[in-house]
Amino acid sequence: MSDMEHGKPGLREGWILLYDGIIFDLDGTLWDSTEQVAMAYNKVLERHPEVTDQVTSDKIRGLFGLPLDEIAVRLFKSVSPEHARKVIVECCDYEVELLALTGVDVYEGLEETLKKLYKKYKLFIVSNCQEGYIQCFFKIHPHLEQYFTDYEYHGRQKLSKAENIKLIASRHKLASPVYVGDTEGDLKSAREAEVPFIHAAYGFGKVTGCDMSIASIRDLPGLLDIC
Repeated sequence: MSDMEHGKPGLREGWILLYDGIIFDLDGTLWDSTEQVAMAYNKVLERHPEVTDQVTSDKIRGLFGLPLDEIAVRLFKSVSPEHARKVIVECCDYEVELLALTGVDVYEGLEETLKKLYKKYKLFIVSNCQEGYIQCFFKIHPHLEQYFTDYEYHGRQKLSKAENIKLIASRHKLASPVYVGDTEGDLKSAREAEVPFIHAAYGFGKVTGCDMSIASIRDLPGLLDIC
């Protein structure tokens, strides 16, 4: 079923564009930090020999986008859920420090894409990440912050991704935003927030029943008919 069939704005009526804002997921949509995150987690686990689970970038890639507590339980199966949640807090604290030191590349073509989109749309980020993670993204890539109007994340509001999408839309009086993400969870969050969804198929996950998708971040302006 298409977004128009859902009764939601977003797709074209003739050549008229109906979006008034684009909300992006971060991991798997704007950059891929999984290698550096795995490195940070494994460094922290040196202090926790009771956690015997191996952390790899592939494992991280399969879990990104989920709430942090859920990632902890799925990643650290060798300890209790309560202990796993405590350990992942340490991991996240060190993760932000390490990312700021090592840096993370954004997906190729991101800035040129943002420049085009910025001319017509307000741009936002909504992620399930912890406190400091989006800030770290902008610390590593300060030239990109100028393109974004606002951002929200689970670590600040303790809200679900769908609720944060709604919060951004309400705060900025968006009548018809669209969410761009890469996982099934992103699709479900967009549906729950009642906004159209564009699948970043180059990212971490596959989705079913998606109306629109892009094979590269560079494809987004073309999908929205921006020169």
